[in-house]
Amino acid sequence: MGKRKTPSNPLLIFRTDIKTRKKVKVIKPLFNNHPLIVKWSVDTEDIDNVLRIETINDISENEIIILLKACGFHCEPLED
Repeated sequence: MGKRKTPSNPLLIFRTDIKTRKKVKVIKPLFNNHPLIVKWSVDTEDIDNVLRIETINDISENEIIILLKACGFHCEPLED
């Protein structure tokens, strides 16, 4: 079975301070190589610089916050 959206693939949504494409490139290897992340994107056009992450398994919001903090970024969960 490949990586594709199913009911077990939760979508996590965050407000971030990732405001430019250059900053998105900093986190790209981190998220592209993460075994539990299927798909992710940062909307640098949005006022909240929204990060959306689709996961395979139960990765917690806190784990994402810690990963981004380690890269020097701030994020907080956003409600749908």
